Amino acid sequence: MKNWKESIMRAVFFLSAAASILAVALICLFLLANGLPAIGKIGPFAFLLGKDWSPADVPPSFGILPMIVGSLYITAGSVIIGVPVGIFTAVFMSHVCPPKLYKFIKPGVDLLAGIPSVVYGFFGMAVILPLSGNSILSACILLGIMILPTVITISESALRAAPEQYYEGALALGAGHYRSVFSVVLPAAKSGILASVILGVGRAIGETMAVIMVAGNQPRVPSSVFQGARTLTANIVMEMAYAADLHREALIATGVVLFVFIMIINLSFSALKRKEK
Repeated sequence: MKNWKESIMRAVFFLSAAASILAVALICLFLLANGLPAIGKIGPFAFLLGKDWSPADVPPSFGILPMIVGSLYITAGSVIIGVPVGIFTAVFMSHVCPPKLYKFIKPGVDLLAGIPSVVYGFFGMAVILPLSGNSILSACILLGIMILPTVITISESALRAAPEQYYEGALALGAGHYRSVFSVVLPAAKSGILASVILGVGRAIGETMAVIMVAGNQPRVPSSVFQGARTLTANIVMEMAYAADLHREALIATGVVLFVFIMIINLSFSALKRKEK
């Protein structure tokens, strides 16, 4: 009976893993089958390095460089804003926060993770836009807030998973509480903290609705953080409903570029982990 149950569970686990792999493979196949022909028709350099996105012109132009630059600017800005705040908050929650206060902060962080992106967008329109307008800066601030739950939760778990002997050993050698945390515990948890940063980057680069509501959605190469910009995801969502023929294929090809970006981020994280080992 025991062997029979183990065989069933082994089959269930195998099917679950196979379903996940199949889903990723089908997504890749769809994107490549529908996106690569469009890149071939437009031309790789004209598509990736072109600065003009004008599907309605004759002939149409499908250059996505403004969207690539906008995505990179907004993602980098959100990481600069959100990651330090998230890591310091995780340190506070794991090694400084009193238990009574922790009971209130932890549910608050979890609640941030459950708020829909459109609600974040409304918050950005009501609070952030009056201060900085429809611009890259507004999108960076809003996305910096949105990635906080991911960075805080995973970083806190990594800090708590660090062996307690590291902290106690640092104290025994004469280091103070904060020096022990930042000089010993934090480096010991760097793998988990790096994972939180990578997931935060993935959340930022893939966000759509909130960015559409605050970024200005202007398909041009921005020269300042106070100018509007359009991201790759926003470009797809805003035009897919009425796109047809080569226009639709170009939007799917934009998804291919976004998919490649995410793959590069994940592969870079895997390479860093292998280097650490």
